[in-house]
Amino acid sequence: MTRVATVTLLAITVLTQSREVSPALDEATAGRFAELALACVQKEYPNKIAHVLNSPEDVKAPHDLTPSFYGCYDWHSSVHGHWLLARLARQFPSAAWAAKARAALAANINPKNIAGEVAYLNGVGRETFERPYGLAWLLQLSAELREWKTPEGQRVASAIAPLETAVVKRLRDWIAKLAYPIREGEHAQTAFAFGLLLDWGRVYDKSIEQLTRDRVLEFHRGDRNCPISYEPSGQDFLSPCLAEADLMRRVLPAAEFSTWLTGFLPAIPKDGSTKWLPIGVVTDKTDGKLAHLDGLNLSRAWMLEGIAGALPSADPRRASLLATARVHAESGLAAVTGEHYEGGHWLGSFATYLVTKTGR
Repeated sequence: MTRVATVTLLAITVLTQSREVSPALDEATAGRFAELALACVQKEYPNKIAHVLNSPEDVKAPHDLTPSFYGCYDWHSSVHGHWLLARLARQFPSAAWAAKARAALAANINPKNIAGEVAYLNGVGRETFERPYGLAWLLQLSAELREWKTPEGQRVASAIAPLETAVVKRLRDWIAKLAYPIREGEHAQTAFAFGLLLDWGRVYDKSIEQLTRDRVLEFHRGDRNCPISYEPSGQDFLSPCLAEADLMRRVLPAAEFSTWLTGFLPAIPKDGSTKWLPIGVVTDKTDGKLAHLDGLNLSRAWMLEGIAGALPSADPRRASLLATARVHAESGLAAVTGEHYEGGHWLGSFATYLVTKTGR
């Protein structure tokens, strides 16, 4: 049995023997996730960019266009790869790999590089760049750096601050104009991004928290009968229905959320069954889009756990929510191997979000 398989089996054993959905994170597993990010945050190619060309002068290499977040195949994956390194290095500061994580963060996130990122974000025709998924993840990265209370961490947090400011302005302007939510299972989805934005805003910017909260309630308070049986679509990595429920538990009082959930997902079992929501099955892990479903299993796990945690302890739906989360977490964690770069370079971030209980 390989070392990766051994660590994964240990994680799954802990997971299935505990009432907790995700296993406690140990240093070895954290190191495996960190190595996935270290292998990509400074790996420029292959690279998939969504780049508006305004003139021949805009034909440049990724590291010239976005000098901090040019690795990990695409911008948003680079951002949450850096988030992974910051989160795990803070939790395991003495680990052998933590020094490499801190060095990568300091090398990529410095005032000069961030000035280049701000200039790129504010360039003509880039109003929709990484909106909302990548921008919301940038705020998660900034929050993690703000909490890194060492001189080294605060230098990196200070360096990224101008980009954080630019991102908040971009999101604030967009949310004020947004007439409808975006209900899909990929990057454009608003529910997941709004959840990240609310988590950031509650600590660092009450005005954007209030703006987001008001828009969330306007969009979703009256929603009923989400068609979860239609999920997943063939390349989802986020559940439209579960992401919305996980968002609403952030903005509704507990009693109101419980009632809202009854109308929104009336088919949640009360008998502990998991059959109502089968895991997403990846038929070809070399296909980067089809492999999204491994990420779906991870994100479903943390969303189900978040929904369950917002319900009273005696609520009969909790057993099925948590059992279903465990099944999804088991499948998702087993997929975090790094074997296929295009499909798996980002899965360590989702695994880390799950096992470190981010957002809960």
